[in-house]
Amino acid sequence: MNILDTPTRTPLTRRHFGLLLAAAAWAGGARAHGTRAGDLVVDHPYATPTPAGLTTGAVYFRVIENRGHATDRLLGATTPRAARVEIHRSTMDGNVMRMRAIEALDLPAGASVRLRHGEAGAHLMLFGLSGPLRDGERFPLTLRFEHAGNMEANVWVQTPRDGHVHKH
Repeated sequence: MNILDTPTRTPLTRRHFGLLLAAAAWAGGARAHGTRAGDLVVDHPYATPTPAGLTTGAVYFRVIENRGHATDRLLGATTPRAARVEIHRSTMDGNVMRMRAIEALDLPAGASVRLRHGEAGAHLMLFGLSGPLRDGERFPLTLRFEHAGNMEANVWVQTPRDGHVHKH
């Protein structure tokens, strides 16, 4: 008798046990993803799908959290999916959302900075996309920080919960 076949439980085959473990791992990864470099934690990097023919896209993050005691700055990013990446800040100007490139994004010590679609604030713009960003795909992104150095992130392309995809 082994642990998978005890008298107090219904027999569990190795195949079922393996499927159960795989499902648990997948479910855990489906809820959240992110990465860490030093005191910086990047939570849920994502991009919205782009229509065919559009050569620009955007990357957002649920949050970038600085758990350290010193301010850091996001200086830039690169990805093989785009010719260049810029940090942009969106602001409301009356009823119009205006977007402009910024040199860097400050990440204050002990603070969290949201970079969400549909909100005024910062995000990354992708220019010269190599192809449309399709729902469900993933792509690599290298973030460059002033103090934490380079951080590799895996960006998930997903349709926002509200179903609204921004066309930059």
